Amino acid sequence: MTRRVVVTGFGGLAGNGNDAETLWRSCLEGRSGIDWIQSFDARTYPVRIAGEVRGFKPRPFLKNPKSLKIMGNNIRLGVAAAFMAMDQSGLRGSPPAPERFGVVMGSGMVPSDLEELGAAVGASLDEQGEFSVPRFGAEGHKQLFPLWLLKHLPNMVAAHISIENNAQGPNNTIVTACSASTQAIGEAFRIVQRGDADVMLAGGADSRVDPLSLVAYSLLGAVSAADRPPAEVSRPFDRGRDGFVLGEGAAVLVLESEEHARARGANILAEVAGYGSSFDAYAVTGPEPEGRGAAQSMRAALRDARTDAADIDYISAHGTSTVLNDSMETRAVKTVFGECAASVPMSSVKSMLGHLIGAAGAIEFLTCVLAIRDGVVPPTINLEDPDPECDLDYVPRTARELKVRTVLSNSFGFGGQNATLVARDYAG
Repeated sequence: MTRRVVVTGFGGLAGNGNDAETLWRSCLEGRSGIDWIQSFDARTYPVRIAGEVRGFKPRPFLKNPKSLKIMGNNIRLGVAAAFMAMDQSGLRGSPPAPERFGVVMGSGMVPSDLEELGAAVGASLDEQGEFSVPRFGAEGHKQLFPLWLLKHLPNMVAAHISIENNAQGPNNTIVTACSASTQAIGEAFRIVQRGDADVMLAGGADSRVDPLSLVAYSLLGAVSAADRPPAEVSRPFDRGRDGFVLGEGAAVLVLESEEHARARGANILAEVAGYGSSFDAYAVTGPEPEGRGAAQSMRAALRDARTDAADIDYISAHGTSTVLNDSMETRAVKTVFGECAASVPMSSVKSMLGHLIGAAGAIEFLTCVLAIRDGVVPPTINLEDPDPECDLDYVPRTARELKVRTVLSNSFGFGGQNATLVARDYAG
């Protein structure tokens, strides 16, 4: 028998809030966290804006502050989000049995410190100023921090969260680009559903606001180069969109079996009802134009939840603000929802947070849980001139009060990866 899986806690931080409730209020008020980059001097870069997490201090969230020396910023953000989730769920003072407690996190490419690498390269140049592999082996490598590798392995986010919380059960890391944290929540849902754990911490953490990542995404032509005030650049579904804005942050949710949550008297926030995934098998740099893979993912999640499209009250869109994605997602929603597509509110918080890549889906699913809790859905800001190809109800500019019982959350990643979650209000 499969078990019901519920959400009993959450934690998150992004550019417009260093905790989940602040982030949520900012989204409902339409306040963007996108601004000029401050973490490094980006004045000479093709893109100079991002959704940075500012004023964040990781030490209060760590048992051992010495761990900081082997934590990249993505790990620090993820550990903080997990701490907040455990605290909010009531499990910090009364943790679950360690062997029945696991972690699944979405992660991905971990940026390298260019200054550290630059020093290593500089010490590896020969007499002609050319990089020498033998010299790197003899001298250049000495410029690298001895534990350098431990800051850059993708699984270190989940590893540190597990160590901090003594989670000795199932542990996994999902690295499917922009779909990673949606799939992480989906896989954690499956683990609890089939009885392999009672409690899972699931979500994503990513931090790619750094020189190398900024240049890499610029070379791909994926990020916006619009000459607008920073807060106005990310504009999903708008005619003037020309790419996404990089953001950073993390979100972690506590998933529990219903019986475990009820036995400890937990405050149940929502039920995870369904999960679907698919692959376009089309191209690594762009989605299948008609959204066939995206539609397949949505249908799989609805089928898993035993829910009809007509029962969905709100869609959290992937909504990246790229020309190809937004029109594709619109077509896919029309394919799945048919005649009721135009009547289902659908919005993108990336308009305010930017694109958190490996953490995007988790932040967006968190806002779905809060929409169920509070009866209000966040807006898509900057939607001033809708693209004729994007003609659905994207909740433009202003949050909307709405009785939200069942939600659907989409994530679509580079390479053609698609993932969808369905959640509903909990009825015991």
